[in-house]
Amino acid sequence: MPTHEDGALELRDVSLSIKGAQLFSPLSIAVHPGHATTVMGPSGCGKSSLLAYICGTLEPVFETRGEVRLSGTDITPLPPEERHVGILFQNDLLFPHLSVGDNLAFGLPPEIRGRDQRRKQIEDALTDADLGGMSDRDPATLSGGQRARVALMRTILSGPRALLLDEPFSKLDADLRARVREFVFAHARANAIPTLLVTHDPADAVAAGGTVVELI
Repeated sequence: MPTHEDGALELRDVSLSIKGAQLFSPLSIAVHPGHATTVMGPSGCGKSSLLAYICGTLEPVFETRGEVRLSGTDITPLPPEERHVGILFQNDLLFPHLSVGDNLAFGLPPEIRGRDQRRKQIEDALTDADLGGMSDRDPATLSGGQRARVALMRTILSGPRALLLDEPFSKLDADLRARVREFVFAHARANAIPTLLVTHDPADAVAAGGTVVELI
């Protein structure tokens, strides 16, 4: 039973139901800073809905039980923007009408002010992602791997205290998948972010390390 309050993401007896049908057995896990837990299970078992519940975007048609805690604080009642939970999806969801740099700027918290300071944050993030000099590029001109890295850096720049991954590698070819996967987990470890991965691919779970939970 999770009891830690050291920056961990904790689920305490979480269950979801729709029209009276429970999607999975009550779930209790703790993911500590810099570590990852993988959630697996068949299609339709509620994996993506679980992530939506954690980040506060679950549709009201669901009935929910249990708590989501971050650093010991129950964030379940909070609106999404106050939970400080970042999420990456299968699609990178970059804004097509914005440059790469402007996409990253969208993730910067409002307390980072001043053009020079914001530009430095963006350029440092691009350099960190091996995308230096691409701030003015149109996202449409980037490769799939480059777009995935921009999406991750936009999420990291927002300062998330937990990271959710909803099969973000599934549309990449095998070689690119391995490289982007390692990039994501390395940054989560370096930034001490607890990470919860949903996937169908056992190789993703191996790369994530940590515990694997099967929804039943």
